[in-house]
Amino acid sequence: MTIRQRILNTLSGAGCDQIPFVPRLDIWYNANKIAGTLPSVYAHADLRQIVDDLGWGFHSVIPNFVDFASQNGDVDIGLGIYHLKQNPYTITLHNVERNVTRRKNGITSVEYMTPKGNVSTSFCYDERMRANGMTLQVITEHIIKEPADLKIVSYILQNAEVQIQNGAFEAYKKEFVGDRGVAVALADLHGSPMHYLIRDLMKLDDFYYAMVDYPEEVEAFTCEITGFCNKLLEASLSTSAEIILFGANFDSAVIAPAVFAEHITPMLMKTSNRLHSCDKYLLCHTDGENAGLLDQYLNSGIDIADSICPHPMTRLTLKQIRQSFDGKITIWGGIPSVALLEDSMSDYAFEAYVDKLLSDIGDGTRLILSVADTVPPASKFERLKLIAKAAKAFGQVKPSR
Repeated sequence: MTIRQRILNTLSGAGCDQIPFVPRLDIWYNANKIAGTLPSVYAHADLRQIVDDLGWGFHSVIPNFVDFASQNGDVDIGLGIYHLKQNPYTITLHNVERNVTRRKNGITSVEYMTPKGNVSTSFCYDERMRANGMTLQVITEHIIKEPADLKIVSYILQNAEVQIQNGAFEAYKKEFVGDRGVAVALADLHGSPMHYLIRDLMKLDDFYYAMVDYPEEVEAFTCEITGFCNKLLEASLSTSAEIILFGANFDSAVIAPAVFAEHITPMLMKTSNRLHSCDKYLLCHTDGENAGLLDQYLNSGIDIADSICPHPMTRLTLKQIRQSFDGKITIWGGIPSVALLEDSMSDYAFEAYVDKLLSDIGDGTRLILSVADTVPPASKFERLKLIAKAAKAFGQVKPSR
């Protein structure tokens, strides 16, 4: 059975010959490749060659956020827009001019000039971040700072043209990933227009103040940009991808459960219904503190909770999360990244942790074993091998009820 088939069987509940082990290794690989500290046997190998040699799955859920479609593919990051090669769409801004300033310290500033007024934003991607294997940039100046900015950003997004262009994704899926994994198509990193504000467009404290100080303007903004978000989703449906990523970076410490229930769950419900009508699965990147949010995931119809990170990095154990999901949501993750770090967990403690992990996963259904959120650069590689061995030793996963 191929790794691709194991993943798809896990999602459908059909059972498979063993628990899929699909660790996210991109950041680990990037950092150690740059530092020259890859395991000696893999010193000249690329990431696909490494996972093929080990018999692990190739993780293709979170995109490479520096694999841009053009030299200036990063310019709209402050708008929450990443012009990536593998996107199933292109986004073109109309009736907008940009003034882009790039500084030597890795900070890029962008001013958008529109008929409705001007807004500005900045983001950072420096040498330290590259050396650490990171590909996701950090927003240092959010684009919405006051009520008037809502109308300007709304104008920009309403005038954005979304065109289907899935050739690069299809080639990546067929020729690069193949049977070593499942290529996930990115629809939108935002689980709803309100989540768009929280994740990318506003500072967190500014957002919660805005919800109290000028809620009508915030509500109007979310209604106005819903069409833009829907266009991204529909473009992703044009692909042959079995799994669609819609919504990332959920955390109850950032998004209060009541806010999630009112402003994110309804959009996810509509999205899951739309995907299910096309025989596709909805994946959300639930990589934060999930205490208080599990019921919302169930209510929303999410099929895959990607990058579930359990205790000791968060409040909930893997067993608690699996019991709450009750076989309705597939967990992709389940191993906290600190378990791979020698300065966080001794070898004895790690082996005990793996033993407990095997007991906590019960019958092993609805589980794709991975490291949440990602394998750290300083991980002890032998520990990954031990996890892979444990997953194989678990044996056959029977069809779920």
